[in-house]
Amino acid sequence: PVHPLWQSPLTVPGGTRQSPINIQWRDSVYDPFLKPLKISYDPTTCLHIWNNGYSFLVEFDDSTDRSIIVGGPLENQYRLKQFHFHWGAINEWGSEHTVDSKFYPAELHLVHWNAVAYPTFEEAVMEGDGLAVIGVFLKLGAQHEGLQAVVDALPAVKHK
Repeated sequence: PVHPLWQSPLTVPGGTRQSPINIQWRDSVYDPFLKPLKISYDPTTCLHIWNNGYSFLVEFDDSTDRSIIVGGPLENQYRLKQFHFHWGAINEWGSEHTVDSKFYPAELHLVHWNAVAYPTFEEAVMEGDGLAVIGVFLKLGAQHEGLQAVVDALPAVKHK
């Protein structure tokens, strides 16, 4: 099924590197040459939470290499710029992406940029190797201490 956000023919994305995607488990292939992805985040680089009118973003100081990812399929290290969530009006769907056409209640995106190859985030966004986004599917369940800290801060970002 098509994601509820992409029901209109005018909004269905095109291209081979476009969101949303449906990850098909049976088509997944293990790559024995893939290196581990190393994640190193410095919590002191968190700048602020802001409301962009349709979601909220948590933005980070990306002027240095204090919050980075490296390894995995990446040839360079990438700096953390921001994270944001996708969620729906109901618990049956909210994630941007799916696995075997299954939606999750929410999805976390951690957005990183290639500061080795590009001088600014804005320039990196325009390039095929400019961004690396980690997507995490979220399910309903027990309270998560790290996520709860973000949820507790949300009443302070009511207005755009």
